[in-house]
Amino acid sequence: MTGSQKGATAARRPLVISFSGLDGSGKSTQINNVRDQLTAMGYRVKVLAFWDNVVVGTKYREGFVHKVYKSEQGIGAPDKPVNRRDKNVRKWYLNLARHGLYLADAIHLRQVIAQQAHSDAHILIMDRYIYDELANMPLSNAASRAFARWLGRTFVPTPDLALLLDADPEAAHKRKPEYPVDFMTECRTWYHRLAGLLGTITIVPPLPLEQAKGTVMDHVREVLGFAGIRRRELELSQSANDAVA
Repeated sequence: MTGSQKGATAARRPLVISFSGLDGSGKSTQINNVRDQLTAMGYRVKVLAFWDNVVVGTKYREGFVHKVYKSEQGIGAPDKPVNRRDKNVRKWYLNLARHGLYLADAIHLRQVIAQQAHSDAHILIMDRYIYDELANMPLSNAASRAFARWLGRTFVPTPDLALLLDADPEAAHKRKPEYPVDFMTECRTWYHRLAGLLGTITIVPPLPLEQAKGTVMDHVREVLGFAGIRRRELELSQSANDAVA
């Protein structure tokens, strides 16, 4: 491969933006807004859902909690609450199993991100990331903290921008009633602890919707604006496509 070909491959590698947070924290709303604004700016954007595109054995994992713990299926809505029993089940053997499952997911995540180097996307948006799994681990345990630090900082690719949408647990529960408020409160604590542990996550505080959208886009523009490099890559990529056409 020539130097110019290597440069073209690097230019095609998408910038990765991940969104994490409690259920009901507004991830889908923010992802849709960022995708629409970046598309309007001329970027080719691809969105991947962590559960659908990364997690290993989703069918069997869903089946297990549904059969063993009687977890209700579906997505909770204000007029139709759902009683989920999966990540909020804290049996010691499940916590132990999660280490292995999350490692398998991390291995697949590396593969998924590597494959995007061959896509035509300028920007890859991840709806959840490995961080959402690590925040579900017993981080009060030193071994689990060490595992989370290694997996989150060393083993998996670090997104160019990793956003944690902070949210008031009661407000999030009203928007998406799936887990008890006390569990969501605990999760919020672990998300913040994980952010401090890894040092690679940007926290967006609870804000009114339009203000939150503006804050998220400010972070996105900051990442895109590194000396205009990404915009220049976009222009070169589009010029190359036009020349081929």
